[in-house]
Amino acid sequence: MLTIVMNLTLFDKYYAKEKKTSLINMFGEVNKICKSFEESGVSSPDELYFSLDKLEANNGVTLYLFSLKTDGIWNYYDFAYPDVDAGSIAFKMIKTQLDDYVNSYFGWGELPSNYVKLESNRMYNMYKVYDDRIGSNYMELFGKIDDSMYVYLRANYQNMKESVEISNKFISYIGIVFLVIGAIIMFFFGRSFTKPILKLAEIADRMTRLDFDAKYDVTSDDEIGKLGNSMNMLSEKLESTVSELKSANNELQNDIEHKMQIDEMRQEFLSNVSHELKTPIALIQGYAEGLQDDIIDNPEDRRFYCDVILDEAGKMNRMVKRLLDLNQLEFGTEKTSMERFDIVEVIKSVVASADILLKQKNVTLQMYEPAPVFVWAEEYLVEEVLTNYLSNALNHLKEPNVIRIYTKKQGDLVRIGIFNTGDNIPEAELDKIWEKFYKVDKARTREYGGNGIGLSIVKAIMKSFNREYGVKNCEDGVEFWFELDLH
Repeated sequence: MLTIVMNLTLFDKYYAKEKKTSLINMFGEVNKICKSFEESGVSSPDELYFSLDKLEANNGVTLYLFSLKTDGIWNYYDFAYPDVDAGSIAFKMIKTQLDDYVNSYFGWGELPSNYVKLESNRMYNMYKVYDDRIGSNYMELFGKIDDSMYVYLRANYQNMKESVEISNKFISYIGIVFLVIGAIIMFFFGRSFTKPILKLAEIADRMTRLDFDAKYDVTSDDEIGKLGNSMNMLSEKLESTVSELKSANNELQNDIEHKMQIDEMRQEFLSNVSHELKTPIALIQGYAEGLQDDIIDNPEDRRFYCDVILDEAGKMNRMVKRLLDLNQLEFGTEKTSMERFDIVEVIKSVVASADILLKQKNVTLQMYEPAPVFVWAEEYLVEEVLTNYLSNALNHLKEPNVIRIYTKKQGDLVRIGIFNTGDNIPEAELDKIWEKFYKVDKARTREYGGNGIGLSIVKAIMKSFNREYGVKNCEDGVEFWFELDLH
């Protein structure tokens, strides 16, 4: 751009000065050539023509060398160079131009207004001439070599302007090319420089949302590499601190509720245990007394009595174990340890464990497997919730035997749901099913060995997490769900 501006503002003056100097120098060269020709005494004009041809060609200037005779009215020209026929059109044209100069030189007339004098001395006059016939500018020199020999030099001044325009166009094109190339180079160079900074900014932004998965890949030992390494260390430290804070927060909330619930839980536990054990104990006692009194003689009936006793004893054992687990959760004897893990992998593990049951019941399992979903909770207890929900779905499954498992992010939480086709739960029973030992269909519950504790365990676990859980009736079945922290 600077070059173009300089061309437009300064080059015209510079070129005019150089052109003037060139014409003056050429005038001097013609003078030397003519004197040298006279001093050598050579009569053949070939050498003179050759020297002047060369001078004219090298400088791009039209040259006329002539002798002049004048009477003040008529001018008579004898051209020494070039050879111009007196009757030709070229002679008439150049004679018209030379007449203006000769008349002005001798004071017999004025030059037209399109002649602008640039320089004048006793040897020559120099003019800038505008030829309105062809719309071009010329720089012309009219001078005297000796008493009888004159020289007329004419250079095309218009070529300079065209050269400037061409030069400016060329420079513009080159400038655009270099600008584009420079922009491309700067783009890739700037990108290589800003990319790691943008990556660090992204990691920092994710850290503000308590997402510590992203780590900076340190590939250099410069300032950015050191900063990236520091960000990684900070991320690990913050993740550890957040884990500790979440564990401490849950522990504090559980401690507050713990003291208020202990007495109530103890009384309720004893009451429920005695109620639930009453039926199996009565059955065991009745069948045992029958065996003791030998009222059964048939070996097959005896075996049946023994199977009933063993089956009821097994149910009692399982119920007592689950009651103890529930008691530990409700009384807070087990501290909840918050950790970060992938809930999708836990779901896959629970489903794999129930694979035999799923095949036995010809279950159509619909499970969407998204990218890993990391949550904060105690993995073992979450697995227990999923196991209870899946067992409940299997026990109440009906045609077309579809079980659907999904995860759905909702802000800072993720909802995990397990749906099964089957009968709806009566609306009046929806809140009661979470109570210990509550059974919607007692006959069916006893048929598959249920004792009404599974959903109570889910309730206790979710309360220890301080997170929501629930159940809803769908058009063709029932869906149980619970929520966990993403951050």
